[in-house]
Amino acid sequence: MLENLSLNYVTRVQDDLSGIAPEAWDGLLARQDAPSPFMRHAYLSAMQASGSAVPETGWTLQVISLWRDTPTGPALAAACPLYLKTHSRGEYVFDHAWAEAYERHGLPYYPKALVASPFTPVPGSRLMAESDAARRALLAALLSLCQSNDIPSLHILFGSQQDLLACEQAGLLQRDQVQFHWQNQGWRDFDDFLASLTQEKRKKIRQERRKVADAGVRFRAVPGPDMTGEDWALLLRCYQQTYWEHGNAPYLKPGFFQAMRRGMAANWLLFVAEHEGQAIGISLIGLQLNAAGQPEVAYGRYWGALARVDCLHFEACYYQPIDWCIQHGVQRFEGGAQGEHKMARALLPTPTHSAHWLAQPAFSEAVARFLEREKAGIDNYMEALQQHSPLKKPQ
Repeated sequence: MLENLSLNYVTRVQDDLSGIAPEAWDGLLARQDAPSPFMRHAYLSAMQASGSAVPETGWTLQVISLWRDTPTGPALAAACPLYLKTHSRGEYVFDHAWAEAYERHGLPYYPKALVASPFTPVPGSRLMAESDAARRALLAALLSLCQSNDIPSLHILFGSQQDLLACEQAGLLQRDQVQFHWQNQGWRDFDDFLASLTQEKRKKIRQERRKVADAGVRFRAVPGPDMTGEDWALLLRCYQQTYWEHGNAPYLKPGFFQAMRRGMAANWLLFVAEHEGQAIGISLIGLQLNAAGQPEVAYGRYWGALARVDCLHFEACYYQPIDWCIQHGVQRFEGGAQGEHKMARALLPTPTHSAHWLAQPAFSEAVARFLEREKAGIDNYMEALQQHSPLKKPQ
């Protein structure tokens, strides 16, 4: 562990989360403007302990934390996970063109520094801090670490509004992308939700749901604490199958799911598709819980099928979760990265944001010009998408 004194804080750099108590880390997370379960101590620890996000897979964790003295001892003032990356996979904010430009000019792009939740394109707080001043100090510590270790760039992905404000004040470049999120408008049930859509979209959804039902597929929703060993084994099998079908090795190791069962079961919900009593597919949903332990945000995470059924993906990944969210009063369902097809299922375009620092001035200026053009394109794209909303126009 390295320690540095900075203003009123002691900065610590550790290679795992064991030096910070889970209740201190999670307590700080709960105070942020956009907490999510994917920044919890147990989630990030599982990524490392399972061998999913480790140096062998291109992810070297450096836990950055700021501490201040109190009469009862050091108190955690700010913290974030920093990963030194040797590639750009598993991030969902694509900078491959930047890396190629560096290579063409004979400059190293890797290792780069990344503040993110591995393999998890979910917007939320990244620079956890007890105050705006502590957040600025945490960002300053990150930049100092990069500069003193000749790390060519720093990237803060899918950050919250508080994160982005601190980054803007520090002069980092801002980048926008688009995801598709469903917002609960107080619908009574799924039919009430359908009634809010245009006739074309309403008809399409009913047709897709009918195909799955007519194929004899039925679903059961299983809260994480009620998932059996068989359910977790099915989840792992389906998750791996999805990656293998696309010619890729699965990012997450079996130990990750075992850790989720032990330490974060309440943050998961599994939809199991069954045909003639046999499980044929799953959709796993992450849940952000409020202080009372009730779900308030749902996140589409993993999906997989062991049999081909027309429209099964739409039913498992969108209609079942939306129906469940309506029944349980969940305010938002985030459908994950990319996918214009989600708009037809009433997941509407939502901007997401990241911030970037590049040590090389000429490249920083070139990327800034690129991002300015890209933002204009994103703005036009968002405007065009909004013209095709599946929701009925107000009378």
